[in-house]
Amino acid sequence: MKKIAIVTVAVLALGLAACNKNNADNNAANETAVENTAATDVNAATENATTAADNALNAAGNSVENASNAVANTTTNK
Repeated sequence: MKKIAIVTVAVLALGLAACNKNNADNNAANETAVENTAATDVNAATENATTAADNALNAAGNSVENASNAVANTTTNK
């Protein structure tokens, strides 16, 4: 949802900048919009990578625990 809000703000900023005939202002607004969108994309990618790493660590931990339980069950059920 944050990305949609940021993109909406960027589009509105570009729309307002387009009303003026000052190309320097328009170029600055375009550059700002691109930078903001890029920053949002980087943040989302970082968050997704962190979540994926956390999930992988949890899965590895569960596998180790399951293996440990299997060994304990084997020694108990002789």
